Amino acid sequence: MRVVIFGATGMLGAGALLECLDEPRVGSVLVIARRPTGVVHAKVTEVIHADFFKYDDLRSRFAACDACFFCLGVSSVGMSEDAYHHLTYDLTLAAAGAMVGASPQMTFCYVSGQGTDSTERGRAMWARVKGKTENALLRLPFKAAYMLRPGFIQPLRGVRSSTGFTRAFYAVTAPIFPVLRLLAGNHITTTVNIGRALIHLAAEGDPKRILGPRDINRLAAARV
Repeated sequence: MRVVIFGATGMLGAGALLECLDEPRVGSVLVIARRPTGVVHAKVTEVIHADFFKYDDLRSRFAACDACFFCLGVSSVGMSEDAYHHLTYDLTLAAAGAMVGASPQMTFCYVSGQGTDSTERGRAMWARVKGKTENALLRLPFKAAYMLRPGFIQPLRGVRSSTGFTRAFYAVTAPIFPVLRLLAGNHITTTVNIGRALIHLAAEGDPKRILGPRDINRLAAARV
């Protein structure tokens, strides 16, 4: 299986990349990033790409891929709806459109967020935009498309967020994570489980198209 990963310099993408490197079913990984990941491995081909709204020069690479793990995203904090829409909906659909045009047999997996609003009419701006993005992706003629909505995510295997605030948040909450899991286990997953769930979806599929933390953990546990 040949996988392309967006967001491998971030916490979720880095976690997915590590799981791909350990997974025998993944034969190669194409990483699309704005800056080097620092990962050197026989499976990995890294492409430093400046414009995440244009992919004409990458279509031939996409055509050789079986699955995309789209783990790229931005926080809505302090952003206008127009700006967040541009960096969430427009950016994601630009990449997805290029990939489905080059490889309609591809499975596309989008890491979204718990609380995403599929109706696109709720009060939370970020949830409406994420919902619109998910709905548009589900309409594209991929072989299959899956929307992952993790809740609280525990970073494992040394992966770290690329933002200082998030790193500080996880450092503070790490000691109480076992308690959080007991109290709210259905809302909690890990970077390892997300990576394993992505691989499972690409290799095996699933009847559900929108998956929450419990589904993510279920797929991770079902890894063969």
